Amino acid sequence: METSSFYHPAAAFLMTAVALPFLPGRRRWKWLLLIAPLAAIYGAFTNQPGDYLTLGWLGQTLKLGHVDRLSLIFAQVFAVMSLAGILYSLHVDDRGQHIAAVLYVAGGFGCVFAGDYLTLFVFWELMSIGSTFLVMLNRTRESVLASFRYFLYHTVGGLFLLGGLLLRYKALGSFDFGPIDPSAAQPYDFLILAGFCVNAAVVPLHAWLPDAYPRGTVTGSVFMCAYTTKTAVYVLARAFAGWEILAIAGTVMAVYGVLYASMENNARRILSYHIVSQVGYMVAGIGVGTAIAVNGASAHAYAHILYKGLLFMGAGAVLYAAGTQRLDELGGLAARLPWVMVCYMVAALSISGMPIFNGFVSKNMTIFGAAEAHQTFVALGLEVAAVGTFVSVGLKLPYFAFWGGKETDWKRDLKPIPVNMYFGMGLLAVLCILQGVYPAVLYNYLPYPEAVHEFTPWTPWNVLQAAMLLGFSGLAFYLMRHVITPHKALNLDFDWFYRLVGRALYLLVSRPAAFIDGVWTDVWNFIGLRGLMSTAFGAVFFDKECIDGVVDNTAYGTRGAGRVGALLQNGKLQYYLGLMTVLALGIFALFFYGVL
Repeated sequence: METSSFYHPAAAFLMTAVALPFLPGRRRWKWLLLIAPLAAIYGAFTNQPGDYLTLGWLGQTLKLGHVDRLSLIFAQVFAVMSLAGILYSLHVDDRGQHIAAVLYVAGGFGCVFAGDYLTLFVFWELMSIGSTFLVMLNRTRESVLASFRYFLYHTVGGLFLLGGLLLRYKALGSFDFGPIDPSAAQPYDFLILAGFCVNAAVVPLHAWLPDAYPRGTVTGSVFMCAYTTKTAVYVLARAFAGWEILAIAGTVMAVYGVLYASMENNARRILSYHIVSQVGYMVAGIGVGTAIAVNGASAHAYAHILYKGLLFMGAGAVLYAAGTQRLDELGGLAARLPWVMVCYMVAALSISGMPIFNGFVSKNMTIFGAAEAHQTFVALGLEVAAVGTFVSVGLKLPYFAFWGGKETDWKRDLKPIPVNMYFGMGLLAVLCILQGVYPAVLYNYLPYPEAVHEFTPWTPWNVLQAAMLLGFSGLAFYLMRHVITPHKALNLDFDWFYRLVGRALYLLVSRPAAFIDGVWTDVWNFIGLRGLMSTAFGAVFFDKECIDGVVDNTAYGTRGAGRVGALLQNGKLQYYLGLMTVLALGIFALFFYGVL
């Protein structure tokens, strides 16, 4: 094992998970949760490129610490988000939620620094387990069922990954995790790609996301929106950059996500569909594969974690205070939750690409990368998605949640929001603005520094273009605000097909199985049971008449012989001499008459 100054951010999170069940007290232990994210921030911003923590295990070389600019930028935003998320969740007394959260975050860091597929797979599955419990620990029937569906999806994705990496090892003799040339791709590479695409929520493998995230705990969904899909974006950028199929898939995701988000009523479900859409930008940039496009995808992942975490924090705060996340049941809350509304709007304008916010920088860089690579379809698709994003997340959700054309709702009983939740939201809000005003804060950490200055966000045309796009989108929403009111129906999306397949399998399997079982039961009752009873009667007869008869008669004969012998064995010599005389005469008689 190599030694170095490298610090693995997952270490403190794993130790925290082990220690949490044994920490005394009811509240003081919570402040110890801040140690791990602070240590992670230190490590993420001080680690230098190189290979560290190389282990030999069962003839394989495991690289737990592969560090380069790509892994560092994801580790940095993961570390910042872990601090904000734990600040936001400090009021939670349930240790189970905190254990699940720190294990989940540890899994994300482990994936980012993995230099081989075996290490990646172990931490990949750790993320799956931790996030499953973040949904389940909401402790409602819906959350428990959603957690099982979520775990099933990710188990299938993990099996794709496991099958691919084992077949790849058989063919190449190595578990090294690195770029894959699309022109030389083999079937096992596509299996690995499928496993990554499940976690990236690539359409149509995305249904687990809008199903599980709205049903998770208030704080758990904040963590989940930041790590699972962005870890998938990282591994796609590491292994599959330049695969054109990802550019197409990402564009479909971007447009598809905003379409369904525009129809939703549940606040966190709207935001979940927008994860699909925004991750589509990243997947598309990775698919384009140029240095500026991958820079854009990485920058957008960084910005997205910050503003999407803030969006889920705002929606979670409303849910915590009002007890509902349905837009048709909200409204009139702006004056009663002013700081929640302000923090939410910072995130909403960031995701919409408004100038002075970080989404303006990262989103336009990704679109610029696609246009520069002459991927016109991709660039136009991402621009269309930007309009839908502003309409649904920037306007529809906050309008109906905080205003909705209603007077201030002073009658609603609102639960006081803990101050730590405001600290978490405030930290992310400041960073969203800081990166938008000073893009260098983000540019300095991009994976391809030589391509950083190919795109300059703060130009008159970029600002004018964003203003026109958002201005016309805002006007359209204002004119249509009474038409696109929230509705109570649940949009099943691709879940409809999955449920149809489930029902079909149920009909194909259960009914024939029930018919066969019924026929077999009748046959058994008529033939099998009677045959079994006949066999039983025969066995009883054989036991009584044959076995018992032989054994018992032998015992009786032996007993009679014993009694005769006992009578003869009386100890008197004259009786013995008489008996010998009788026996001798008998033998003589037999010889005399020729019997012997």
